[in-house]
Amino acid sequence: MKTAALIVAAGRGTRAGVGLPKQWRPLRGKRVIDWTINAFRDAGIGTIVLVLLAEDREAWDSFADQSDLILTAGGPERAISVQNGLSTLRDHAEHQRLPISKVLIHDAARPCTSQALIAAVIAALDHGPAAAPALAVTDALWTGAKGMVTGTQDRSGLFAAQTPQGFRLDAILQAHARHPGGAADDVEVAREAGLEVAIIAGEPDNIKITRPEDFARAAKILETEDKMSISPDIRLGNGYDVHRFGPGDSVILCGVEIPHDRSLQGHSDADVGMHAVTDAIYGALAQGDIGQHFPPSDPQWKGAASEIFLRHAAELAREMGFQISNVDCTLVCEYPKIGPRAEKMRSVMAEILGIDPTRVSIKATTSERLGFTGRSEGIAALATAALVKP
Repeated sequence: MKTAALIVAAGRGTRAGVGLPKQWRPLRGKRVIDWTINAFRDAGIGTIVLVLLAEDREAWDSFADQSDLILTAGGPERAISVQNGLSTLRDHAEHQRLPISKVLIHDAARPCTSQALIAAVIAALDHGPAAAPALAVTDALWTGAKGMVTGTQDRSGLFAAQTPQGFRLDAILQAHARHPGGAADDVEVAREAGLEVAIIAGEPDNIKITRPEDFARAAKILETEDKMSISPDIRLGNGYDVHRFGPGDSVILCGVEIPHDRSLQGHSDADVGMHAVTDAIYGALAQGDIGQHFPPSDPQWKGAASEIFLRHAAELAREMGFQISNVDCTLVCEYPKIGPRAEKMRSVMAEILGIDPTRVSIKATTSERLGFTGRSEGIAALATAALVKP
């Protein structure tokens, strides 16, 4: 299913201070709207509808030679502007025989939207009619009047909405056609039409320029993104390890001790998951494997905690100028059960690696009772690590 973008740029943005509407103001050598449009181009969106103020001829003229943009006029309120844009998109798709079935509706004043967020919204539309990014509200909420606090508001279940908001094209066209107008955003329109809207994790940097001070913040975000996009050195490494079962009453996997009727055997504590991740990092750095850095022939490593090896690999990565972007570890075993301990494993591994737990994946699978893992003779682990040098 092909995806199009609809960028709403017909507003005047009076809260951004005197001067041009915010979407036309300069931002790091371009206009705000140019950054916004390029975010969708860079994400591979080939059809972009741009909704402009009808009387702003200078704006229309500035896009006249950009063939991937379809221009249409906005209305006196946002909902009408979106309806005009959707109708224009539908007519264009029918005329050009384009199989466009998804549309991302976005505010022109959000120039810092990432390709990853755009891709996440598009992917969510494979499973439902609507999806939109949002950030969970974490600050305390007050009510107030005349400059004084008058009460508090429970923040449970509250989210701050962002764009792009994604929809199946036919569904949002029908929803807008039936809506009386006055909605805060397109999610409200969709929900009043009975559409289920999936919440996608938003991004703190996906800010909407609203007040004068927001321009400086957006410029800083875009500057950081520019620096990161200048030919980073990206490395991938794989790791694989196996340990057999022997006498004992527990196993250590990814730093977590789990009661079991046997233990894993090895020169160290036989943490097969941590060993695989360690070797993945060494592999990404082209720095050999655990055995080269901690030879099993050296008695000082007999029974050693495997976090020693993992910390060494993480520190070596930092010394060589790399950041650990993420690690993914799969444990292959029939028993013990990994699922109930996976979150704790992620937390332990993240602390040792010095990264956020959201960048650590720990999962498990069986081998359908085939081979040595299927016969419960041991546990295997596979791991991948991604390293980035900005």
